[in-house]
This record gives sequence, structure tokens and C-alpha cells, in this order.
Amino acid sequence: MLLSTRNWIRRAFTLDTRSLAAFRIAIGLLVVADAGLRTRDFGLMFGSAGMFPLESLFRFFGDRWAWSLAFLIDADWWAAAVLSLQAAAGLALAAGWQTRAATVLTWVAVVSVVRRTAPATNAGDVWLCCLLFWGMFLPLGRAWSVDAVRRPQATLLQTGTVCSIATLALLLQIAAFYWSAGLAKWNDDWHSGDAVSRALSIHDHGTPLGDRLTSYPAAARLLTWCVLATELVGPLVLLACPWPAARLAIFMVFIAFHAGIAILMTVGLFAYVGMATWLAVLPAIVWDRGRERSAAAVPEAGLSSAAAAACGASLVLAAVAFIHANTPLSLQPLPPPLHAAVRLLCLEQDWTMFGEVPRQRQWVYGRAELADGSIVDPLRGGRPAETVLPAGGFFTLPHHRWHKLFWELPGPRHMVFSPSIAAAIAADWNRHHDGHRRMLSLEIRCARLLNVPAPDTLHELLVASWPARDSLGRGNLDRWLEEHSDDRP
Repeated sequence: MLLSTRNWIRRAFTLDTRSLAAFRIAIGLLVVADAGLRTRDFGLMFGSAGMFPLESLFRFFGDRWAWSLAFLIDADWWAAAVLSLQAAAGLALAAGWQTRAATVLTWVAVVSVVRRTAPATNAGDVWLCCLLFWGMFLPLGRAWSVDAVRRPQATLLQTGTVCSIATLALLLQIAAFYWSAGLAKWNDDWHSGDAVSRALSIHDHGTPLGDRLTSYPAAARLLTWCVLATELVGPLVLLACPWPAARLAIFMVFIAFHAGIAILMTVGLFAYVGMATWLAVLPAIVWDRGRERSAAAVPEAGLSSAAAAACGASLVLAAVAFIHANTPLSLQPLPPPLHAAVRLLCLEQDWTMFGEVPRQRQWVYGRAELADGSIVDPLRGGRPAETVLPAGGFFTLPHHRWHKLFWELPGPRHMVFSPSIAAAIAADWNRHHDGHRRMLSLEIRCARLLNVPAPDTLHELLVASWPARDSLGRGNLDRWLEEHSDDRP
């Protein structure tokens, strides 16, 4: 019995080094692509005069343990250097050049960038940070890398397997992610079968194709139950059935799962990080294609005892964070030393996205008055402002980071950014428009239409304005009247 248990553990937590190489390449390329995409809004999201000033970020995090290299110097050139570090480190990681050091640098850079833009960050960004953390302890450069080519006996090393505390940590991190999401969905919203239909609305997180799927209630209902089953049962199959055929089958299920998310929803990196993650669990038969292989498992693959101990301690910390975030213990804060350690390592384990999907439609719109008297929506490229169910919903915002930002902005923690968000958007508009197209005032409003499909309540909240309102609540209208008092009859 003991022997069979030991064999099961070895099977369950053994990974092929070529699968880890595929994982490394995919993650590295995603990091590079993310750095490139972030340049679209560099001034707004990274600039010292942008939407997220450092003072507001410090208040948002509420403690000093949420570190970032970008916090060291409040200057645009430094923010550009940190973002460039992410791209360079990601490229080195993908190539497998000085892989261990490249993984460490990539983790540091990605954590720094994610925290610098925290209000526009989603679960995919934080998941990427966790995967890179465990990657620092894995032999990611053992196959298909510059390091492997330069190493003696490179061919043999490219066909090995590894079973260590680090592979255990990576596989448990994958399972924890889906279990957290699945447990959060164990409620009436999902049991009713209506959750996916609501989430795929373009006034929630859907793309136009996802929004069309909501026209087929039976298909959306089936998809709802499939999502719930996949997130709860999939990790069990991954860990309990480590045979190649079963692992290949579960790989294909989750690739299809994340591909569907990429097509139907606007959730940024999440779907692509998910697909890259599952490359790590591909069984050797995918690469061998029936050929015999003689290389034996490498117990620790060069991991020193100190590194193994550090990985084990981090795994225990991640387990504590998971239990705290996904049980009633979340009602109480973690003890300060544990909270500090989780923050320092960026190992938060709250993956409860889409746990509740209420019967509502939610949207955001900007109402900007220009010098020529026209009213436009600067969040949507300056098209005429629509105050109720704007065409295209969140999908018509520039991209998913804007979507995430304005989805969360009505929350108490995010309101600290309201003045800087409005001021930065107004300044950016006026940099690109002059004369009669200059912006005179801006209001950003978030609205919810409740009890869809039979709406009965509309809630609207002014979340940001420019010029900023004073302590007495007076704002744009008062200032406009004062400035034009001589024009009144």
C-alpha cells in the first residue's frame, strides 16, 4: 500500500522537461506581448501625472508590503525602464538564456508592473505572478533553451522528467486556482443555469459573439453547468488520474475551456495565461510520439536544499492564503506576519472571480462638454454620449484594462483614484484636441439596471469628475455659471 501510494505521488507530480519548456516559452512570450500592449496607455496608466498617482496607490494598498520597483522613483522614465525590464526579461525567459535569473527578473518586473497599474489588474495578471514565482524553482531551461544547447549532454537533458517540491507546488497552484473559482460559484446564480448568460452580455464581460450566445438560453444554461463542473472536477482528474491518456484528455478540456473564454469574454490575459499553464502538464507521449525513451526522472533537477526549503515554506504560506481566502476565515484579516509574507511574495490566493453574477446590466459612460457645446463620451473615442445601455457596452472601451478599471471604480477602495482618473483623461483629450474641440468639463458615471430581463430599478453613480468638485459638493455647473455670469440676461 505504501509503495503504491508512493508511486501515485511520483506519477501525479512528475512533469516532463519538454512540457516545462513549452510552458516557459509561452509564458515568456505572453510577458513580452503584455509589455508591448501596455505601451498603448503608458502616459495614462504609468505616468506620474496619469490615472494612478503613487500617493493614491499607497492608500489603495494600505500597507508597505505591496512592493514594486515602479514605486522607487516617481518619474515617467523610470516607469518606462520597469516596463522595458519586463519585456527584456520575458524575452530572455522565452529563449531560455540564463533561465533561472531570467525567471527571477521576469517575476520581479511583472509584479512591479501589475502593482503599478493595480486598479486595472485582473485575475490573469495575478495568476501570472504566482506561476512565475513557482517557475523560479523549476528547471524551465532544461530543454529547448539557449542554456540547454550550451550545456554538455544537451540531448539527454532535453528528454528528462522532474518530480520535486516545485512540481508539487505548480500543480497544486493550478488546482487551487480552479477550486477557488469553482467553490465561489457554488450558489444559486450558477445552479440556476443563468450565470453564463448574464456574464456574456456586452454590459458585463461579453464580446459581441458572447452576447449573441445569450440569445440561446439552453446553450448558455448547459455552458454554465459545464463551467462549474470543469472547475471543480478538472483539478481532481489532474491530480488523481496521472496516467498519460487522462492527463492529455484533461489538457484538451482546459485548452478548449480557455479558448472559449478568449472568444466569448473580455478578460485580458486570463485565457491566454490559462492555456500557457496547461502546457506544463502535457504527458511525455505528446513529445515522444511512440518512441522509446530511456532518460530517468531527475529527483530535484539541480534544486539545492536551501531552494527546496524555500519552495516548501512558500507552498505552506500559499496553502494558508488559500484556506483564508476561500473559507469563512476571510471575514477576519490574516495575522500581520502572514499578511506581510503573502504580500511580499505576491501569493494571494483569492480566485473567486464571477462567483456572483447578479441579474443586472452594468455600464460606464463619460459625459464631456466641449468648447463647441457638443457632448461626447471620451471613454469611447469621442462618440456622442449615451447615458443608458450605450451600444457595445464595455466592449467599446479601448481594451480590457479600461473595462476592469471602470467595472471596479464604484467600489469604496477604488474611489481614491476618481480625481486623478478624470483629470488624466481630460488632460489626455486636450493634448490631442484644441480650439472648439477642447474639453471644458467631464463626468464619468457608472450605472446598473437591476432585475434583468424585467428591469425595475436603475442606479447611477457619479464616480469621477473634472474639474474636481470642492468640499461643499460644488463642481462643474457652479464654475461654468460663475465664468459666464456676464453673459446671462
